[in-house]
Amino acid sequence: MADKDHVLIFDTTLRDGEQSPGATMSHDEKLEIAELLDDMGVDIIEAGFPIASEGDFDAVSEIAKRSKASVICGLSRANYKDIDRCWEAVKHSARPRIHTFIGTSPLHRAIPNLDMDQMAERIHDTVTHARNLCDNVQWSPMDATRTEWDYLCRVVEIAIKAGATTINVPDTVGYTAPRESAELIRKLIERVPGADAVIFATHCHNDLGMATANALAAVEGGARQIECTINGLGERAGNTALEEVVMALRVRGDIMPYKTGIETTKLMHISRRVSTVSGFAVQFNKAIVGKNAFAHESGIHQDGMLKNAETFEIMRPEDIGLSETNIVMGKHSGRAALRSKLKELGFDLADNQLNDVFVRFKALADRKKEVLADDLIALMRDQESGEEYDRIQVKFLRVICGTEAPQSADLTLSIDGKDHQTTAQGDGPVDATFNAVKALFPHEAVLQLYEVHAVTEGTDAQATVSVRMEEAGRIATGQSADTDTVVASAKAYVNALNRLLVRREKSDPDADVKQVSYKDAG
Repeated sequence: MADKDHVLIFDTTLRDGEQSPGATMSHDEKLEIAELLDDMGVDIIEAGFPIASEGDFDAVSEIAKRSKASVICGLSRANYKDIDRCWEAVKHSARPRIHTFIGTSPLHRAIPNLDMDQMAERIHDTVTHARNLCDNVQWSPMDATRTEWDYLCRVVEIAIKAGATTINVPDTVGYTAPRESAELIRKLIERVPGADAVIFATHCHNDLGMATANALAAVEGGARQIECTINGLGERAGNTALEEVVMALRVRGDIMPYKTGIETTKLMHISRRVSTVSGFAVQFNKAIVGKNAFAHESGIHQDGMLKNAETFEIMRPEDIGLSETNIVMGKHSGRAALRSKLKELGFDLADNQLNDVFVRFKALADRKKEVLADDLIALMRDQESGEEYDRIQVKFLRVICGTEAPQSADLTLSIDGKDHQTTAQGDGPVDATFNAVKALFPHEAVLQLYEVHAVTEGTDAQATVSVRMEEAGRIATGQSADTDTVVASAKAYVNALNRLLVRREKSDPDADVKQVSYKDAG
């Protein structure tokens, strides 16, 4: 593959993606996602912002140590302290990179109160410092698309002369349009001295719904690195979605003759895993990885699909890790069938994991005549979201509903291996259940989000519940699925609490996480 035809994929799910409100991932989850990205063939993984916190530093450092093929990158602002901290984290990688940035538009220059000359000097000094530490340095003029053209050329030239090997051109606020995106990269390459010796990258946000289009246009303009995230996760409206640009380049190679090194059959699995750990559901009509991306309900479409799949599908489900095989799952299905079906859905389980899931599958099959693919995906999300977070467990729940009297919930929780029971009331069965949890395990966490999604249709459909909670600046998301919405709600709430406990212990190991005596709490 010629270098001029190869587009590097720079994934920033663990940095920019995690900056989405409520999308905070645990240390172990970050390591897992990084491993999946590495295995999938991502060229550069931006693992975090090391100066932001000890947790971010530790995650970037550990990812750097474990990386196999990907370049591991850390983000830093344009100051020596940030850059030094970034280097300390990424230096353990066989292929480390420092990514340093500063806002260059008039609006962003006003923040550090620097004039053009002062900022130019800051850029020269900090990029030089980074290059003295690491031979792979990326520099970004934040808000580049709203920076004066002559000044943008000036600072890009300074960064190249100071030793930057990659120049990233961010559309930080999703302001630009595809024609402008292509022209901006093209002009920089033509005008800036030394531009032919570096790689130009594009980093687009989706505020106007044009992130993918802008990224692809930048490639046509000469960019050879796309910064993106799984599922388009990111601040505000999100970033360029990795799965969209990769599949667009693959499907439309006739007009965009560029290649990536991504193993596309792994896309669906990592999409689902990022959705689970972030707590951000993938919209049904999301391109490539949405539930409806390969679904056909219209009679005309169904007729066409039966005759020739190419009539209404421009790519094969197998290309992204889906399978067309339909094995009907029910209470008589065995482990082999379950393993096969889960593998088709992108979940490759070890024997002990399969045994755990099989028990839950059988319990679900006893309540549903047929367990559909979406039921199994919800089951796996429920299984994964509860791993290693089990100090508190729901043992028994019964709710009493009436048209006039307050709703009540009889709840038994297992807390550190001991059962505790209480009855609480509330404005509805879910509110009563949450009140019961708080009575048994008093806490100061605030409920920020409560969402219910029906997984399948019918009165026996599973409901997936997502709960987001915040305590002292720490945010955790819990998910659970059940044919009983109230039970799913209780488990999701408890799962979020468990995650908060883990994060509290990691940030303050000496904290008394029990707060009160469970005996006194009821």
